Amino acid sequence: MIELPAWSCVSEKRRAHIERVTALLERWAAEIGVSTVEARDWRDAGLLHDALRDAPEEKLRALVPRPDFITEMLHGPAAAVMLERAGDSRREMLDAIRWHTVGSASWGRLGRALFMADFLEPGRSFARADRAYLAAHVAHDFDATFRQVLRMRIDHALHEGHTLFPETVALWNLVR
Repeated sequence: MIELPAWSCVSEKRRAHIERVTALLERWAAEIGVSTVEARDWRDAGLLHDALRDAPEEKLRALVPRPDFITEMLHGPAAAVMLERAGDSRREMLDAIRWHTVGSASWGRLGRALFMADFLEPGRSFARADRAYLAAHVAHDFDATFRQVLRMRIDHALHEGHTLFPETVALWNLVR
């Protein structure tokens, strides 16, 4: 069972998602051979990325007063705010959590790993075989796998008529 901060707000279904994302990140960190410090940050990013995913919109908007953000974008920035208030100063981890739903051109390996793990975790019901294939290749070809995951997420957003956020477009322009 995972331990989340007292301020978190997650359903059991979301908790299971967090566990799967964290397990992927831990596996990739071991396979890639990241440092102990980086592995800890990967684990923490997985545990905390959706810590406020099921919080009421009013609470999220109080933490992130950005009217240009749709409700589904608020939980990452809100969790980063709560972590900063608690004294966490790990900038790369905070930015990974803050932007995990849309991406960021300023990300290093951690942000990209969280973005992939959130999308590739095996509990999601769509494109299971394709996503499992990609998840198995992260450690062997991190950058190419990341490009493919980003491409898939952009294609899905366009197909569904969703907005492409400037952060996503900047990230795509950087890695394509």
